[in-house]
Amino acid sequence: MGDVTNKAETSEEVKPRSVRVVLMALMIAMLLAMLDNMIIGTAMPTIVGELGGLEHLSWVVTAYTLATAASTPIWGKIGDMYGRKGAFLTSIVIFLIGSALSGMAQDMGQLIGFRAVQGLGAGGLMVGVMAIIGDLIPPRERGKYQGMMAGVMALAMIGGPLVGGTITDHMGWRWSFYINLPLGAVALAMVTAVLHLPKKRAKGKIDYLGAALLTLAITSTVLVTTWGGTEYAWGSAEILGLIAVGVLSTAAFLYAETKAAEPVMPLHIFRSRNFTLMSVIGFLVGFAMFGGVLYLPLFQQSVQGASATNSGLLLLPMLLSMMLVSLIAGRITTSSGKYKMFPIMGGALMVVGMFLLAQMDTGTSRLMSGVYMAILGAGLGFLMQITMLVAQNSVDMKDMGVASSSATLFRTLGGSFGVALMGSLFTTQVTHTMADRLGPEAAGAAGSAQLDAASLAKLPEAIREAYQYAVAAGTHSAFLLGAGVAVLGFLAAWFVKEVPLKGAGPAAKAPADGGAEGDADAATGDGGPARAHEALAH
Repeated sequence: MGDVTNKAETSEEVKPRSVRVVLMALMIAMLLAMLDNMIIGTAMPTIVGELGGLEHLSWVVTAYTLATAASTPIWGKIGDMYGRKGAFLTSIVIFLIGSALSGMAQDMGQLIGFRAVQGLGAGGLMVGVMAIIGDLIPPRERGKYQGMMAGVMALAMIGGPLVGGTITDHMGWRWSFYINLPLGAVALAMVTAVLHLPKKRAKGKIDYLGAALLTLAITSTVLVTTWGGTEYAWGSAEILGLIAVGVLSTAAFLYAETKAAEPVMPLHIFRSRNFTLMSVIGFLVGFAMFGGVLYLPLFQQSVQGASATNSGLLLLPMLLSMMLVSLIAGRITTSSGKYKMFPIMGGALMVVGMFLLAQMDTGTSRLMSGVYMAILGAGLGFLMQITMLVAQNSVDMKDMGVASSSATLFRTLGGSFGVALMGSLFTTQVTHTMADRLGPEAAGAAGSAQLDAASLAKLPEAIREAYQYAVAAGTHSAFLLGAGVAVLGFLAAWFVKEVPLKGAGPAAKAPADGGAEGDADAATGDGGPARAHEALAH
């Protein structure tokens, strides 16, 4: 008994330093995945100028997004079956290979292909970070690290455009990709040296059919939301065909998963009420967040005359509020073990924030829009990490990877739907408002592109004012839709059951006994975090 006690004490002594080192490596990897698109967005005009292929420009982003979304659940399952560390290191290597190849691309076709390779690795980066944190840190203690994750997200969103512009101007656009290599090398070295998780070897085979059907379903869904209303009309044969493929492949996937020995996304995890609710809320959070990130800078540049160069800084009120609230909520969760109030508060603030943003017009000051953004950011801060924490707490340790990947996937798909639907509504409203104020011909000439502050200054005053009014009207419609969607998240939050978080103090024992009540929410623990802590000590 004394040996066991000594071993536990040794583990606890080593754990803080070891966990901090591993978390630093995980945060670097998370930064790689999130920072990439932010940097590349700023560099795209220069890339097109050198490589040409303007008509294929959207595919540079779409290829990356598609590969990331499609590979996310597969990486999660591979980690569950064959070991988290190996899967994570492999995803980093693939991401770095894709980055190096993208930097060496000689034409737009090559760049699109190499960006897909990069996206395959990025899918494993996000899932690996979340699942390894789930392995290492019990849910009760995980709250105090939420501020770090929110901080990385804020750093990527604020710093990405600034870093991208600086690198492109002074080092060339290829370094927008090469910059990933030293950061990735540091993450690789740190994870390899410090992280020692138990090795696994599953007896079953990978569910190739399920993986293929899920990939097809995700691909068709993302393409519908990416192309609908832009590349093709919503009622076109291409979009309707993709919708049909998405529905059929989803149905086939659900059937295949009931027959597979090792399903790529075990359907039994959705028997947990909390897990299902967190997947829904995560989808809605993605819808609101990505829509806000896209249309807030557009409003401030077009209507309030802000510079496009500092577009990342325009989101500062929302991102700082999100980071601060996430940190506070995490600390309270760690100390009390209570969390149900946070999804409810987050849903309420998200509704209020979206509704206030929908009220912005050409007379709204930057101060007021900043206050509205801060309210939305507070709502997102209560929801962003809590949804992942509760989702992971609702499943067995053996399903930690698929739980993390599923939660990540739903948030990603929510972002795709948010950008598509809010974008379609925004574009329609801008077009109609311009036509009402200027007539169809003038509206077509002025409203055919999104104009920045410098371009607007060159327009005749009547056209400029009409365009600013139209953008305000479009923003109103987009955020009003976001507020309606946020109401669904607020309502869903009330049905969350507060199952005690595993892994710290007396409350840690509750989930293991909860199964007696017949509630799938009370997922049984298998000592995974404790064994991971012990592995770190060695």
